[in-house]
Amino acid sequence: MSDLKEIKTDLMVIGSGMAGMAAAMFAAGHGIDTVQVGISGEINFASGLLDVLGVHPVAKGTRWADPWEAIERLVHDEPLHPYAKLGIDRIQSAMDLCLDFLKQAGLSYQTSGRRNSKIVTPAGTVKTTYGVPRSMFAGIQALDNRTPTLLVGLSGLKGFSTRLIMETMGPSWPALERITVDLPNSTGELYAEHVARSMDLAANRRVLADLIKPGIGECRAVGLPAVLGIYRTNAALDDLETALGIPVFEIPTMVPAVTGLRLREAFEHRLAQLGVRAHYQQKVLETEALPDGRFQFLVGHQVPEARVLAKRAILATGRFFGKGLHADRLGIRESLFNLPVDQPDERSRWHHRDLLYPGGHPINRAGVMVDAQFRPINSNGDVIHSNLFAVGSILAHQDWIRQKCGSGLSIATAYGAVRTVAS
Repeated sequence: MSDLKEIKTDLMVIGSGMAGMAAAMFAAGHGIDTVQVGISGEINFASGLLDVLGVHPVAKGTRWADPWEAIERLVHDEPLHPYAKLGIDRIQSAMDLCLDFLKQAGLSYQTSGRRNSKIVTPAGTVKTTYGVPRSMFAGIQALDNRTPTLLVGLSGLKGFSTRLIMETMGPSWPALERITVDLPNSTGELYAEHVARSMDLAANRRVLADLIKPGIGECRAVGLPAVLGIYRTNAALDDLETALGIPVFEIPTMVPAVTGLRLREAFEHRLAQLGVRAHYQQKVLETEALPDGRFQFLVGHQVPEARVLAKRAILATGRFFGKGLHADRLGIRESLFNLPVDQPDERSRWHHRDLLYPGGHPINRAGVMVDAQFRPINSNGDVIHSNLFAVGSILAHQDWIRQKCGSGLSIATAYGAVRTVAS
């Protein structure tokens, strides 16, 4: 252990999903010396949509056009929800700061003012969300106005079907047409990331525009799978709209998707510029609370490669997919600090007997309990470590998937925790 590289920092952010990226972003904004550790695969599964709150109550499936009004109702009905620790103003500030950060990183987002928008999914359903990439915004307007729209598919691209979208949307959006184009020099199965990287080149965008033109007819908008570049999406969108003469928009694809890769690249690049020291292909293997109040983290891929000494830490490891939580026959446990997890008192109560129970399963609301400063607490409300914070989907008393609040939950709770760290 003596030959390990030693790293000292004011703040250790553990996790590189949306919550971890947001925590590092806000810490950098406060000028806090920050080290971030986490395998960066989780954010690749992001849809690219920034939800705040779309559904409440979950059991009734009630959708909200105004996410802030929805949060007020949620907090009234579920006072233990993490949003209740923040207030509307702080959640709005967190989202505004994140949108500005992504714009500076070259990934522009748009909102419908302070309201939610409706966007078409790759299954042809409609999703309620708040912030969308600029490359998707014309799709919101086309859906709202039922604009005659040409859906463009790519031969060999899996996880995106213009036929499925048309069949599902047809009754409510009859003015849809579709074509499938064959990209040059492509045979067999196409991968969205490979297509997107090719669209970073202007010459390939011109070829795609020429393939689409014959199918436009009377259509007044064009929808494509989200493959318009990784680093030059804005340029790709502008080039296609100029060449076709009508609005163009992307439709999210099945995950893992290019949209998540764009977010990862934007965060990683911008955070590095702001001085965050990142170890994205490593993980925390061991942690220890030292007598002087600091934490010691052994960091590496399979074996320790560095020792990080941190005055404070933010836990943003996610739930089961991110391995922040682990479930076995004895119960659900937090994987790194062995923090108490609020959960049903018996394993048999993790799930309802009805697989599709409208209100979701109790296990979805299991997680780490925190106080108003996002410090983990036990069942008696006692703070476990005064310099440890937990944010994002690992938190108890929320069901981010069904409530459509995943990104907002991650961003806002990270904002709340970093405010405490900076105070």
